[in-house]
Amino acid sequence: MAAGRAKLGILVCGTGIGMSIAANKVKGVRAAHCTTEFEARMARAHNDANVLCLGERVVGLGLGAAIVKAFLETPFEGGRHARRVQKMADLER
Repeated sequence: MAAGRAKLGILVCGTGIGMSIAANKVKGVRAAHCTTEFEARMARAHNDANVLCLGERVVGLGLGAAIVKAFLETPFEGGRHARRVQKMADLER
């Protein structure tokens, strides 16, 4: 992600919380810890999240697959949300 070789990434650990915190320290990464399909869609559509963080102890295989699918298939809506994403990018400087 940070090197520009991928547009989206997925991280999986026990809860997904710690790696979400760590991933968000990397410039250009907007990681979202998601436990539902709705959260994954909103993370992409409204916040242009580019890394999905999942907890394998929290989310089962079926739900996990549905969350990944929602994350990968949802585009960023832009528009009024673009200002918020720009503000997040500005904080990195």
